[in-house]
Amino acid sequence: MPHSEQAEKPQKEKPTLPQSLQLDSDAFTRNLAAFHEERGYVTWARIQPTKIRVSILTTLRTTLEVAPRVAGKSIDLQRLYQIVLNLGGYDQVSRTKLAWRKIGLEFHLGANNAGAYAFALKSTYYKNLAAFEIKDYHSKTPPPKEILEDLTARGGDLLTRTVENHRQPTVEETEASGEEEVRTPNGDKMDIDEPGSGTGRSTRGLRQAPPQRVLFQPDVSSSRQTRTATGHGQSPQPTTAPSSGYSYAAATNQNSMPHNLASYEPRPPMPLTLRGVVAPANNSTRFYQQVAQLQNGLKRKAKDMTKPGCGYDGPNIYVRTLQALRSGIPAEQHYALHHLVKISHERGDKFRFEAFPNLAEALTEYILGITSEYYDIHWKIGYMETDKSMNVLDGINGTPGLIDRLKSLARIDVADELEPREKSMHFEKVKEAGLTMRNLSLMEDNAKYLSEMAEIRDMLTIVLSLPDDPRLIELKHYMLDIAEMVTRFWVMPENDPLYRILLDEVKFSSDRGAILTCLRAICRISMNLKDNNNLLSVPITIIEKLTNYLLLQDEELVGAALDFLYQYTAVPSNVAILLSHSNNPKYRLAPLMKELCRLLRYGEVEVQSKFLLQEAIPDTPAEKIPDVPNDLLRQLLQLDEPERSNTWLKCVFEEHEDSEITQIALWQAYQSRFTPYSNGVTANAPGLLPAAEFIKNVSIIFETATAQVVPGQTSKFIIKGIRPRHTPVNTRQHTYLRCLWRAPTAAKLCGEFFPKPEDLYNHILSAHIGITRHPEGSAKAGKWDTSDSHTINASVDCHWARCHRFAHGTPRLEKTKGQLASHIKVHLPSSAAKSKQPANRTPANATHPFHPNTLGPHGAHDPGLLAGPDGKSPLARSEIDGLGREAVYQTISYYNSPVDEHHDPAGLSLSAVLVLRNLARNIPKAAERLRNGDVEVEKAGDKGTEQWVDFAADGRDSMKGGSEWLEECFGGEVGESLMWSLGFNRKLGGYVADVIGLIRKGKGE
Repeated sequence: MPHSEQAEKPQKEKPTLPQSLQLDSDAFTRNLAAFHEERGYVTWARIQPTKIRVSILTTLRTTLEVAPRVAGKSIDLQRLYQIVLNLGGYDQVSRTKLAWRKIGLEFHLGANNAGAYAFALKSTYYKNLAAFEIKDYHSKTPPPKEILEDLTARGGDLLTRTVENHRQPTVEETEASGEEEVRTPNGDKMDIDEPGSGTGRSTRGLRQAPPQRVLFQPDVSSSRQTRTATGHGQSPQPTTAPSSGYSYAAATNQNSMPHNLASYEPRPPMPLTLRGVVAPANNSTRFYQQVAQLQNGLKRKAKDMTKPGCGYDGPNIYVRTLQALRSGIPAEQHYALHHLVKISHERGDKFRFEAFPNLAEALTEYILGITSEYYDIHWKIGYMETDKSMNVLDGINGTPGLIDRLKSLARIDVADELEPREKSMHFEKVKEAGLTMRNLSLMEDNAKYLSEMAEIRDMLTIVLSLPDDPRLIELKHYMLDIAEMVTRFWVMPENDPLYRILLDEVKFSSDRGAILTCLRAICRISMNLKDNNNLLSVPITIIEKLTNYLLLQDEELVGAALDFLYQYTAVPSNVAILLSHSNNPKYRLAPLMKELCRLLRYGEVEVQSKFLLQEAIPDTPAEKIPDVPNDLLRQLLQLDEPERSNTWLKCVFEEHEDSEITQIALWQAYQSRFTPYSNGVTANAPGLLPAAEFIKNVSIIFETATAQVVPGQTSKFIIKGIRPRHTPVNTRQHTYLRCLWRAPTAAKLCGEFFPKPEDLYNHILSAHIGITRHPEGSAKAGKWDTSDSHTINASVDCHWARCHRFAHGTPRLEKTKGQLASHIKVHLPSSAAKSKQPANRTPANATHPFHPNTLGPHGAHDPGLLAGPDGKSPLARSEIDGLGREAVYQTISYYNSPVDEHHDPAGLSLSAVLVLRNLARNIPKAAERLRNGDVEVEKAGDKGTEQWVDFAADGRDSMKGGSEWLEECFGGEVGESLMWSLGFNRKLGGYVADVIGLIRKGKGE
């Protein structure tokens, strides 16, 4: 079909999702219940909205389940309804292969027996939601319940199902069909054999009714019968069984014989089917093929005949690989190891050693076979205590003296030539065996199973003791991974061979992966047991090496080193060994302490916290409309109406939802301000706006302002939503500064407005204090003369409102010009601070301390008690400054350590502080042990030359005490770092406080 025709062909639009999916769960359940009640199935008594619990009174048969369960899990009908509709509806999902199984995965029904769970989920939808979908989603009338809910969920085509085209199959038809689903007449018909067909081929057609089953009853009236009596030449005549049961006397009753003969119907004749013989005349090709087969001695295979041994699947792959590995046949072992690697990787979480006895033993023996490549020995695992052979490992209690036995083995000389294929294959298969055991040991049950096998410890010891060979690197890593998983179930004393090998690996190895795994394996010793892991006999060179690791930018390796140091320093005897080497610059504690303090800040995150220094001061309503400063008035007079009035309103009024002003007061203020400058009074000046237009413009300028009428005896016309400002603002909405100076002889405040703090400062010095500028021609011409050579008249004082620096009634201070001029600056905000403040807001710390007379009985400030210039008369706050003050906060930055999902400290910083806590706790104990000679101290020598000596002999009494050691280890920069972390690391502060407390306790403070 051409593309244009496909484009013109109308496509069936998918119905839109119904509104019922937008309802909550309770509303959806009510709608569904009402629908089922209409179909005559369920009558609902009550529904509790808080819990989905429904009481159902069944009228005919209950099909609605509010919370059905499939595979032991509750199914949310609304969610199931939404998923099915998103996939196109019930019919579309039923036609899609494995669609119901995929829906089952959405409800986590499980992978086992998925087909049964999928059909149960389909039945749940079919019984509860199928009819509801037809009406709610497809907007059609659902079929009657006799051909929908009363039937099983097998099949589909619900939208086209009617009484005429759908017939429920009988039990016999269902049994005879043997199909999984009963199909409708529109589907494929059943296969039947045509009568008279001898070929066994089937054609399509309706199933014929089966013949009536009649039990044959023989005639036992006489022992012998004549030919006439037996009806020779005719077929046997079956008798009809009565409906009440089987009557054996009916066949022998002579009265019933005529009736039986009359009702007898012979079988229809069956045509004989003949098959042509293969001959040269009718099928020459086939004939000569058969002749050739006979001549070659080939026999025709019997149809449906199975050869001996065929048709049996045999053991599963798990048993097959186990037996192949134990067989000792190389080809079978290679087959087994190949599949075991795949099984351990893909199904390792299901494969347990307990379910397959001798699998772990077989893998162990195969891995031990690698020893024969280097030494002339073939290890065997024995379970008899009497067997003390050189090559027999004790599989019950472990092999004693294994290290000495390994050292006594003779090394095989390896030729420096190309490696044979068999030997290379042997190495590969041994590594596959090690990988299999490593993968399986990652499961908890398998690790515990291996820890209970004595030969596992011997295997790890032997393999890790093999010579350094690049071909063994991978296998040794597998053994270290196994050791990491099983050492937590073992108690390993200091002379344990595997323990010593792991320490030597950390000491001498340069392989990061091997060192990291060894550290983890050592730190996990006896983790799942009650015994402590003391980490005894650790060479001091390992501590030096771990200290150097702390300098690396390798979080994983540094974390493993800190874990080792944490367990090592938890034992006082180990700390004593560290203190004994403090005189050696190579092994002293100072570098370790320095790195531990540096790691306290590892991964820190800056967090800022705000603290309230001074609460906000609420503003008070202004009692009158403020005057317009001269510079602002000059700008307003240059504007025309209505721009002039609009700008004036913005400068002297502000929005406030709860405030109001009368329209007449607003109009009079506008008139009094601009009438002297209007047309007719001043030449070329604009006239005033009409009152109605002026009031109308107020609602346009301010969004919250509305003109209202307050009913009463006398109606009151007001503007709701605005109020006068305490201090006007300029055209850029910057607040003016008001002079609050009030001389003793003045009746009110000065009240002049200035746009900048500098202008207000100059005004106070010249107008109120009387300071003059330097004359012209001098070096400081134009600057204020604030020299201290002359004092100011004693009657001149600071009369700024609220100021009590030179309070009345206190002894007079000798004030100079410089002192008073400098004091005036504290009443003025800085230019930078003022520029950041919005209109009518001032920082709370820019206000001045209240006079003591303004404090109430409880020490709280009383705005009604503001002292006047004479120190006695109250001065209303609105008269001084009714502006609000913003709250003042102090922001402090904290540098917190990383945390886990429970918001507890985690990571390297936590490990570092725990090591410091161990040192602070155990240094006094270690010092006491050193003074008493209770600890043997190792002399650190070169590689492999350690020796143990008693530290008692020389200088024992001159050893430092615990307080001296603490001062040396935790003083200086270490102490400063701890105090900094205590103050600025809120997550780690509790641990640091414990360290500081232990230090003070050790010093006896």
